[in-house]
Amino acid sequence: MEYIEAVSSSGAQTSLCCQCGVLTTPNPSNMCVGCLRSQVDITEGIPKQSNLCFCKACERYLQPPSQWITCALESRELLAICLKKLKQGLSKVRLVDAGFVWTEPHSKRIKVKLTIQKEVLNSTILQQVFVVEFVVQNQMCEVCHRQAAQDYWNALVQVRQKTSHKKTFFYLEQLILKHNAHHNTVKVKQESDGVDFYYASRADARKCKTSEKLISHDIHSNTYNYKYTFSVEIVPVCREEIVCLPLKVARSLGNVSLCTYKQLTEFMVLQIEPVDGFAQTTRSSTTNLSRRADAWVARMQDLGVSDTQYHCRTHLGHLLKTGDTALGYEKAFI
Repeated sequence: MEYIEAVSSSGAQTSLCCQCGVLTTPNPSNMCVGCLRSQVDITEGIPKQSNLCFCKACERYLQPPSQWITCALESRELLAICLKKLKQGLSKVRLVDAGFVWTEPHSKRIKVKLTIQKEVLNSTILQQVFVVEFVVQNQMCEVCHRQAAQDYWNALVQVRQKTSHKKTFFYLEQLILKHNAHHNTVKVKQESDGVDFYYASRADARKCKTSEKLISHDIHSNTYNYKYTFSVEIVPVCREEIVCLPLKVARSLGNVSLCTYKQLTEFMVLQIEPVDGFAQTTRSSTTNLSRRADAWVARMQDLGVSDTQYHCRTHLGHLLKTGDTALGYEKAFI
C-alpha cells in the first residue's frame, strides 16, 4: 500500500499543472501529485526491507548493538526496535505516524506502515505512506548460547551437608523453585553430598566463602581470567533431630552431642503429671497452651518383656495422656 499527496494551506480552488495540464489543488510547486512523484521520491534512502534478530530460546529481540529485549508482537518496544533499524533514513524526513500491519505470527515477517513528510520543490510539503517489511532471523543470544553449551561458567557454588539423608536438599529445592533462584544458573549438578550451581557471572554467585583459580593470563595486555568457586556448608541438623548442650558446653560452644532421626525410639506414656505453676501465656500452633509435666514412659519393644521405666520432663503436658505413644531419644544416645 503506497500513496502520495501534496499538502497546501490554500482553499478549494483548482489550477492547471505546469507539467501535464491536469486540474489540481494549488500548491507552491504548481504541479499535480503524479508529476511531483515523478520528480521527487521522499522515501529515497529509507530501506523497504530489513531484518530483526530473534532468540528462540529466551524469546528476545536484539536491539543493536548488543542488548536483547523481551517484546510482544505489535508492542511499543518492538516498534521502537524496528524504527531504530531505520534511524539513518528517517533522520532526513519527518515521521508523522507508525504502526504495524497484521501478518501471520508464524510467517517470520513483521510489517510496519510509516507516514512521513518532507519539504520539496518551492517549499511544497509532500506526505507519503509506505510499508517496510522486516524479516525475523533466528539468532541465539550469548546467554542462551552459554546455557546450551553447559560447559561455560565463571562461578561455581558448592552446597554441601554431611548427613545420611537428603531432606534438607528436598526442602532447598522447593525454596529455589518458589523464589525462582535458579533463573541465572547455567547448570545444576547433583553431587554425592550436595549440589553444585554453575553461573555465568561472579555477581550471581556472591555472599559465600570463595576461592579463585587462574585460567589464563595475557602478559601483553596484563589481563587475567579467573574462575570462582563459592562454598556453602549446611549444618548437619535437621527437623526431628536433637542437639544437647550442657551449660558449660553451651557457653564455650564445644563438644556438641547430636542425635539423628534414625535414633528415635517409640515409647508408651505410662503416667503423666503436670508440674504446678507452669503454663506459658503464648499459644502454640495447635492453639493450646504449652504445659510442663513429669512423664513416666516405657519402650514399646520392652512391653511384656521388661518392666523398665524412664522418667522425663516434657513441655507437652497439654497433649500427652496415659496410653499415648510418642517418639523420643534414649539417654544412651545422648
